[in-house]
Amino acid sequence: MKRLALSSLLLVLGAALTKSSSAQTFTNLVDFTGSVGVFPSSIIQGRDGGLWGTTDGSSQPSCGTIYRVTLAGAAYTSFAFDCTDGQTPTGILQVVGGNLYGTTFSGGLSNGGAVFQIVPEKSETVLYSFTPDGSHGSSPVGTLVFGVDGNLYGATYGGGSALGYGTLFKISTTGALTTLYQFDFTHGAQPYAGLVLGPDGNFYGTTYSGGAYGGGTVFRITSKGVLTLLHSFGQSSSDGFGPTTPLTLAKNGNLYGTTPSGGANNDGTVFMLTPAGAFTDLHDFDETDGRSPSGLVQATDGNFYGSTAYGGANDTDGTTFEMTPEGQVTTLHNFGGSDGTNPSSLIQDTGGAIYGITSAGGDLDCDPPNGCGTIFSLNVGLSPFIAFVQGFGTVGEITAILGQKFTGTTTVSFNGTPASFRIVSGTCILATIPTGAKSGYVTVTTPTGKLTSNLPFRVLP
Repeated sequence: MKRLALSSLLLVLGAALTKSSSAQTFTNLVDFTGSVGVFPSSIIQGRDGGLWGTTDGSSQPSCGTIYRVTLAGAAYTSFAFDCTDGQTPTGILQVVGGNLYGTTFSGGLSNGGAVFQIVPEKSETVLYSFTPDGSHGSSPVGTLVFGVDGNLYGATYGGGSALGYGTLFKISTTGALTTLYQFDFTHGAQPYAGLVLGPDGNFYGTTYSGGAYGGGTVFRITSKGVLTLLHSFGQSSSDGFGPTTPLTLAKNGNLYGTTPSGGANNDGTVFMLTPAGAFTDLHDFDETDGRSPSGLVQATDGNFYGSTAYGGANDTDGTTFEMTPEGQVTTLHNFGGSDGTNPSSLIQDTGGAIYGITSAGGDLDCDPPNGCGTIFSLNVGLSPFIAFVQGFGTVGEITAILGQKFTGTTTVSFNGTPASFRIVSGTCILATIPTGAKSGYVTVTTPTGKLTSNLPFRVLP
């Protein structure tokens, strides 16, 4: 039996190229073998231009790690958990100053999971330890997100009320935790993905179960804890069941997401939801183009890129795919074992390429016969751009801009307003949000040309 990502495992419990819309190149960048961790569970782009993420370490004598990988494929362990500070990390968030924040599904002082802060290569602080079935929740999941108030927001899979349906919480960077909402099944139960911040300052998320029909929900919650149910899954089989991955806020203002099961063929779906709750089933997977899709990333060409944990040409190994905003899906790669199996998270790097992880496959001598996972790249010919560590701020604040070949940069502007800046490295600039700046796209002029942000920067009042 192939080893699955933790989200797929919970679902079980409760290098050939195919048709492509454009020329693209698949590269197996890293095989996890145990030296820097096993079974990757998340991936982000760091301030150093490399790839950072977590390994959950399950079925190994390990409590999980934070890894760092260069784009050339050199892999390093940045931090190793010892279980007392958390076990099975589920994702990390890097902030403007370079620190990392994240959660672990278990471990900590009471084995209910933890929220941690890490200064890379220097120190770690456990900000909060959950207790199993505690009133503040247990088993935090997904990646934390910063709110405009400077607090971190997240979810727990269990705990909360006596029924243990999970919670939503906020926590300060010094560890003061507030429970915002305890799920009651009616509005959802067992959130298994982190929240996303909307342009309205509210947060959007999903639950794996609960709701009007028991198949999970999509919700909106304010920073004060007022929750609005936007959609309940399960009214019909074509609706999809049990979302487990984060929503994606698209450039058109709508929310896109996936369900790992349900749909016309019970192989999972991709859906779209307006902020007002109007629901559209965009695509039903049918095994040949994949089964059990995970999260989506909208790239600079406007299309979405995603993966399926199973299905495709090799049945149990999974695929990566491209999807238009209207729901037309094209398979880009079928996994086959040595190049990874059971892909999950994808990101777009500021160089333009798509990067992702697989939770198994790769070097089959690691955890034989399944393999311990990989990091891969998929170059589909998209151009470089700039991105933000945090996509909002107030005038006078310093924000971090990510990109490539920043050495020699001459100008940075926020929606046309010039800003003062400092080049930290060839992949990171610290810029001060200038007086008079308005929300909009940011541009950076380098010796090789002008780069524009993939998303508008939001200047807060």
